[in-house]
Amino acid sequence: QVQLVESGGGLVQAGGSLKLSCAASGIIFRLNTMGWFRQAPGKQRELVAAIGSAAIPYYTDSVKGRFAISRDNDKNTLYLQMNSLKPEDTGVYYCNTRTTVLPWGQGTQVTVSS
Repeated sequence: QVQLVESGGGLVQAGGSLKLSCAASGIIFRLNTMGWFRQAPGKQRELVAAIGSAAIPYYTDSVKGRFAISRDNDKNTLYLQMNSLKPEDTGVYYCNTRTTVLPWGQGTQVTVSS
C-alpha cells in the first residue's frame, strides 16, 4: 500500500527554520524523482523543490538559497530544510513524486508569522 506521511511543520517566526520529513512506503523510493509541494491558503498547490535519483535538486525561484531538499534512500525518506522563512512560505506542505502520481498524504502545516 502506497503511503506518504509528512511531518515537521509548525509555527515559526519570520527568519526561523524548520525541517520537514516525508516517509514513503509502498514505492521503489530510490527510483523516483520526489518533490515537495506547497498549498498556500486560497492558492493552488505548487512545486517548491524536487530531487531526482541522482540527487540533483530543483527549486522554484522563491525558495532558492533558503530551502534545501535531500533524500535518504535507505530510509525511504525525503527532507526539506527551510531557512530564513518568510510569511509567504505559509501553507500546507506535501510530498509526492515529481509527476504527482501517488495518493496525497495529509500534509504538514507550516505557518510563518511576521
